[in-house]
Amino acid sequence: MSTIKNLSAQRRERAGKGAARAVRREGRVPAVIYGAGEAPVSISLDFKETNRLIYAGHFLTTLFDIDVDGKKIRAIPRDYQLDVVRDFPMHVDFLRLGKDSVIKVAVPVHVVGQEASPGLKAGGALNVVRHTVEFMVPADSIPDFIEVDVSKSKVGDSVHISAVKVPAGAKPVISDRDFTIVTIAGTAATKNDDEGAEASE
Repeated sequence: MSTIKNLSAQRRERAGKGAARAVRREGRVPAVIYGAGEAPVSISLDFKETNRLIYAGHFLTTLFDIDVDGKKIRAIPRDYQLDVVRDFPMHVDFLRLGKDSVIKVAVPVHVVGQEASPGLKAGGALNVVRHTVEFMVPADSIPDFIEVDVSKSKVGDSVHISAVKVPAGAKPVISDRDFTIVTIAGTAATKNDDEGAEASE
């Protein structure tokens, strides 16, 4: 499960584009904390720390205790904007988390068992249909990833959400169908092998 990280912030008295530009000139990143039925709080973050957190991965599934002038607010990043040219952070939106909050998160897919897969051994190709799966989860139990096992998958097989061990308390956002996550697709090599087998018969 995701760990809770501490993050220091400064309250911003002014909002708007002009104020945000002034914050960036100071080497900081403008941000806002909203939600849980409370008024939004405009803050600024240390540029280097924010940049490091974003590029470390799992930023949008990480819980933060944000220290705003001595008051801690638990929140999760909902979105961030990067400079279109230089790819550094321009703004971050945080969702404030109340007690027993349930939120929607995109959980990364980790594929395991490739080395044992009969389909991949036969020359098939792993096709990841969904690199993330959206779940509704308790805010304090956000999974870091889900595992999709292809160790028994043959060419032409698909692995659906029903075959995946879903983390406790998590429910897929898509609930009306057994959607596909990965497939083992045939390739020219597997087609040639099949044709050769048919010829030998």
